[in-house]
Amino acid sequence: MNAVRKIIENPTNPLTIELPKDYENKKVEVIVMKLDETVNGTGKYDFSDIAGKLEWKGDALAQQKKLRDEWQ
Repeated sequence: MNAVRKIIENPTNPLTIELPKDYENKKVEVIVMKLDETVNGTGKYDFSDIAGKLEWKGDALAQQKKLRDEWQ
């Protein structure tokens, strides 16, 4: 599947999208969503609100080895 992704700042209404020639006379699907910049990688998430919240009980290294051994 060939996909075209465009991030448009300050879109106007109506929005015009120019498609490649190989899309002509083809059925296409258009999905428009507001961009969440923390999800797509253009923004940075501040982890300070969750830092130090996890309390691990047990041996973390032993648990890691156990998980790895499950796939062998």
